[in-house]
Amino acid sequence: MTEIRHTPSAPTRVRSLAPGAGIAAHRHDDHQIVYAARGVLAITTDRGSWVAPATRAIWVPAGTVHAHQAHGQVELHLLGLPATENPLRLNEPGVLAVGPLLRELILACTRPPHDDTPERRRLHTVLLDQLRTSPQQPLHLPTPADPRLRALCAILQANPADHRTLAALGAEVGASDRTLTRLFKADLGMTFPQWRTQLRLHHALVLLAGDTPVTTVAHACGWSSPSAFIDVFRRAFGHTPGTHHTR
Repeated sequence: MTEIRHTPSAPTRVRSLAPGAGIAAHRHDDHQIVYAARGVLAITTDRGSWVAPATRAIWVPAGTVHAHQAHGQVELHLLGLPATENPLRLNEPGVLAVGPLLRELILACTRPPHDDTPERRRLHTVLLDQLRTSPQQPLHLPTPADPRLRALCAILQANPADHRTLAALGAEVGASDRTLTRLFKADLGMTFPQWRTQLRLHHALVLLAGDTPVTTVAHACGWSSPSAFIDVFRRAFGHTPGTHHTR
């Protein structure tokens, strides 16, 4: 069994991660804000995975066992918060929208020096205020518990462009579409089309981080046309996928 590293204090710092690099599973006694100012970062727990581009940050609550994975060259900003400070009132990981002000606050608070000065404390106070009002984004790809659902999700994770219906996929994993529809809602808290869209968006972010052309990403992720992909991507992230090639 792989040992899970335990670090009492969540570090506040900036570090670079090369494409494909990762940070092994670990946990902190503090909360942590994880933000990739460049590239795309994925965080995985036993509850699922969260993927965030530079317009999003990931909230990791105290005690959560999590691992990091870099897609593209990642400029990683880690911001530790005491377990007594929970401005989001979240006890599980979540994805937050990062506007221009919150972005600059995260960058300022994670860059050295990390001395305790009045100016630093004022920045911290404003950061907490901004976090309290940051919209949460539904960018979680949950991990199923049911073995039939796990098998189905593994098929689509291997090929997000698979267009088969739930009934056709069910025939492969040994469950009816009615049973699978019920399991998606009960086990994952979303419908099958919602989960498949989330999967395709996650996969699209990973491909875009590797500078894959937008048209190629659209087809690789199962959209009927680049325009259809761009429309869904813009509604999910607030900008077009082409902007990832300039970050």
